Amino acid sequence: MKFGIIKERKNPPDKRVVLSPQLCQEVISKFPKAEIIVEPSDIRVFSDQEYRDAGIEVASKMHECDVLLGVKEVPIEALIPNKKYFFFSHTIKKQPYNRNLLLAILEKNIELYDHEVITNQKGQRLVAFGRYAGIVGAYNGIRAYGLKFKLFDLPKAEDLKDQAELISELNKIKLPSIKILLTGKGRVGNGAKEMLDAMKLKKVNVAEYLSEAFDEPVYCQIDASEYNKRKDGVRGNKADFFAHPEEYKSNFFRFAKVTDFYIAGHFYGDGAPYLYTREDAKHPEFNIKVVADISCDIDGPVATTIQPSTIADPIYGYHPENESVVDYRNEEAIAVMAVDNLPAELPRDASNGFGGAFVKAVIPAFFNQDEEGVLARALMTQNAALTSRYLYLQDYVDGEI
Repeated sequence: MKFGIIKERKNPPDKRVVLSPQLCQEVISKFPKAEIIVEPSDIRVFSDQEYRDAGIEVASKMHECDVLLGVKEVPIEALIPNKKYFFFSHTIKKQPYNRNLLLAILEKNIELYDHEVITNQKGQRLVAFGRYAGIVGAYNGIRAYGLKFKLFDLPKAEDLKDQAELISELNKIKLPSIKILLTGKGRVGNGAKEMLDAMKLKKVNVAEYLSEAFDEPVYCQIDASEYNKRKDGVRGNKADFFAHPEEYKSNFFRFAKVTDFYIAGHFYGDGAPYLYTREDAKHPEFNIKVVADISCDIDGPVATTIQPSTIADPIYGYHPENESVVDYRNEEAIAVMAVDNLPAELPRDASNGFGGAFVKAVIPAFFNQDEEGVLARALMTQNAALTSRYLYLQDYVDGEI
């Protein structure tokens, strides 16, 4: 089986890669029938020479490979017909901007395996960049807080080498006695928590957070069952919420009244209530001044996120009364950090973490007849058609939505 590591061609450039030089060596060591060729790239976080030094062939021979591994969407003109591809296609939610990409994949008889749907038998994702989104998102949010209130000026995450350097910079600053709210306890939320803990910030429970004052910065990490409540007044729980989100309404505003800085690291499912609305943000008791929206659902559950921001220009201001984008330094503005590709700012760490999971969860499936069904569940297209698992996309493909 010959694997190809493709050059990332999406603009803006992404430095991440599925397999680092070290992980390529690991694959070849564990699976003697595996071969790897790396397509030359001048933007990848690991240089061509690093791969050569690891004994990996670097050559423009992707047409010779059976399986092509990438991170971001492959431009239509770069797709090689009749190949197996792994990348984030951003089509599984019927995203309008990538319909033509899925059409081209079908027309070129490509087998598409989307990283987002690589799951175990329980439907849990096996490979993801979420932890690194959380790590960078928390850092960027704290940076935004410092810039908003002219307290400190942290370097941009993309200019630092790794998580250790991010933590080093955070420990050079002193936060005022603010309350920080973190939603989500999955990969993203816990990645953000790593950074707050690395700053040695005090963690408090919900009751303390809502009712007490502190003479130091504190944070509270909450999950869906704590910022939503059942409409019928019956006590709910996280499992019930995810099973019946339409039966719930937001209970978030009690947190918004006492929060200075909010980090959104939650998963948002269809039918779930918004955490806060644009009307909530107008309320005189709405206290949030800075939002780091790692989840970044535009015009979604975090109503201040009305557009994504970019690595180059990561912060904008949301004016609650006008519901418009303004300078984040505006006194009436809520500063919003909503970069939608945060792990790209920490490409070396993110690549190693993602690739390690890929080698553990996916590579063996090519050599054990996919005994766990990992490949079968992630296969979206085959024989120029959608597979049965993804037939829900047919109206999207046909342009009927």
